[in-house]
Amino acid sequence: MLDRHDQVVRRFADACRRGDVTALAAALDVEAIATCDGGGRVPGPNEPVHGAADVARLVMTLLCGRADAELTVESVNGRAGLALRHASRAVAVVGAETAGAKVTALWIVLNPAKLGGWHRR
Repeated sequence: MLDRHDQVVRRFADACRRGDVTALAAALDVEAIATCDGGGRVPGPNEPVHGAADVARLVMTLLCGRADAELTVESVNGRAGLALRHASRAVAVVGAETAGAKVTALWIVLNPAKLGGWHRR
C-alpha cells in the first residue's frame, strides 16, 4: 500500500500529465514553494516561487503537457518524486515535500550537469 506522500505525488503527477492546472493547484498547499536549479544553463526562475497558483503555472510550463516527454514517479532522495525524460534523457528531476494531502514544496533540478545519472540507457 502506498503511503500518503506517494499518493499525493502520484495525484500531482496525474494532474501534470493531463495538463490540468486547476488540479495541480488543488494538489498544492496554498503556501507551496518551488525552487529551481537550472545552473545558469537552463531558463528558470532565480528565486523561489511562492503560492499554489504561481507554483502550478511554473510546473505547467516546465513539466506538463509535453507530448514528446515522459513524466514518471520515481524515488528522489528516498521518497516519491518526479522525473521528466525526453528520448530517455532526463530533463528535470523533482523532489517533493508533502503535508497531509497537499504538496508543500518542490525542488526542481533542471541543470543538465546534475541529471546525467537519471538518463535511461
